[in-house]
Amino acid sequence: MDRNIFEEEHEMLRDAAANFFANEVKPHRDRWAEQGVVDREAYTKAGEQGFLLMWADEKYGGAGVKDFRYEQVLIEEMARHGDAGFFMTLHSRLVGPYIGELGTEEQKQRWLPKCVSGENVLAVAITEPGAGSDVSGVRTKAEDKGDHYLLNGSKIFISNGILADLVIVVARTDPNKRTGLSLFVVERGMEGFERGKNLKKMGLKSQDTAELFFNNVKVPKENLLGEWNRGFYQLMHFLAEERLLGAVGYLANAEVALDITMEYVQERKAFGQRIADFQNTRFKLADMRTEIDIAQAYVDRCVLEHNSGKLSAEDAAKAKLFTSELEARVTDECVQLHGGNGYMDEYEISRMYTNARISRIYAGSSEIMREIIARSMGLDPRKQQKLAKANAA
Repeated sequence: MDRNIFEEEHEMLRDAAANFFANEVKPHRDRWAEQGVVDREAYTKAGEQGFLLMWADEKYGGAGVKDFRYEQVLIEEMARHGDAGFFMTLHSRLVGPYIGELGTEEQKQRWLPKCVSGENVLAVAITEPGAGSDVSGVRTKAEDKGDHYLLNGSKIFISNGILADLVIVVARTDPNKRTGLSLFVVERGMEGFERGKNLKKMGLKSQDTAELFFNNVKVPKENLLGEWNRGFYQLMHFLAEERLLGAVGYLANAEVALDITMEYVQERKAFGQRIADFQNTRFKLADMRTEIDIAQAYVDRCVLEHNSGKLSAEDAAKAKLFTSELEARVTDECVQLHGGNGYMDEYEISRMYTNARISRIYAGSSEIMREIIARSMGLDPRKQQKLAKANAA
């Protein structure tokens, strides 16, 4: 299906991105997977190409490009030519906007230029051993000590946790309110800020995912990001885009998985004929092609809605839910069509299959997405309980 949402400028970026990822990222994938982290140089090279924080104003070194389609192009080309563990989009489009939208002018001047250049790598620290999808369960705390904030606690499963120079940390600042959270920028080298081990994972081997520890970290007053005690609502503000970013990536991965499987089944033979010539193969491929095309139409529409500021939380949740589940189905079917070779890591589909398993968990699990969608349909048990109590009274 032809996609008609892109213009000439987007396709020019696509060509440049494909060339960059193919030459500067893909050749290093195996080495990065073995070492458990991408080279820092990958970020600075991406910065030199102007691929990082493209939305940032020119005075901070960015291109001032607000159109989400440019990031969509980068995500799609990363899926095809790059490395799934190089979380460039997390740096640029998930974490960077916290500073861009919540930061003071002084903070933006201080931090954004080196984020645009790739000299400073970004991470956001929300998840804790006892708090994942339920952000209100965060126990890491920050106390106002007059001339600084004192930060104590720990985080887990933090992407870019080893490389990050600036970490946006979510901490509890009002112990009496579940939503009493604030955001702080913790910088590399601050006393009491320590990193745990680089965690071993099922997939995304080159992504540095780490534990972070904060032991009496003195955070300067000027490192409070946004409003005091408004962190919960600030986090919610960015969730729709985070889930759209995920949806774009999951769908791009499904497309690549289908393409490499199409090539494989037309070359591989069994019982005297190509795997592609079996009716079962053709029907499986036809089903995948149909689902991917339908999902692409919806995701592209969500991108346009987001550009116009109209993307709702429930529509973003639908995109995230369906594409992550679709990525899982497609990569599973593609492994099956590869036969025994699909189980071997030397075949890309094997890595894509294991990488895909996390998509239904992070950025809000499939179960949480279904809850959001159900509530938007008027199926909210909490409201029904309140209504029942009101009627009983």
